[in-house]
Amino acid sequence: MSTKSKEKVQMDPAYIIKLTVTLFVTCVVVAAALGGVNAITEETIDRINWNKTVEAMKKVIPEAADFSDPLELSDTMTAAAASMGGTLDSVYEAQDANGEGIDCYALKVVTSGSQGKIEMMVGVDAEGTVTGVSIVKNSETSGIGSKVMTNMPTAAGIGVLSQFEGKSAADGTLTVGANVDAISGATVSTRGVTNGVNAALAVAGVLG
Repeated sequence: MSTKSKEKVQMDPAYIIKLTVTLFVTCVVVAAALGGVNAITEETIDRINWNKTVEAMKKVIPEAADFSDPLELSDTMTAAAASMGGTLDSVYEAQDANGEGIDCYALKVVTSGSQGKIEMMVGVDAEGTVTGVSIVKNSETSGIGSKVMTNMPTAAGIGVLSQFEGKSAADGTLTVGANVDAISGATVSTRGVTNGVNAALAVAGVLG
């Protein structure tokens, strides 16, 4: 019985080194290119998100010319929001054209709606009064909860979001059915927004 011998493949060491170097250089170039694209894309996304944030803040504090960088959130601030059923995302101080603070704050809070999280911006002035409410992001049901998100009027003829303007801690805890009107069929969505406003007012109380 004959035995077949395996043929050994001899490779030129210089070729192996050249191939290794080529692959290494290719990986470095590709990684650098991807890193550059990611940096450019990330910067663009950050700018778009900031522009959207500023747009939402100006809706709730129209007299502001600009806004500060996000304030540092304290445990007291986040706890105040949580006590009212909301999560504090960020707080910005409104500024005039000279960059001076005007004692108004735009607070971004997150609450639970009927279909998921509701991200909203609430403006509060120096007296602790709500100046406006703007929805940043939501996933509420189209034609039902979405009516709340787009500020459709309640049975009283006032926009469901607009009704919060002028409210303050002096009104007590805002409650659907008591001092807040709901959109028919969208009580859960209205309650979610109400919790967000209560959270913002609680944080404003901490800010002074």
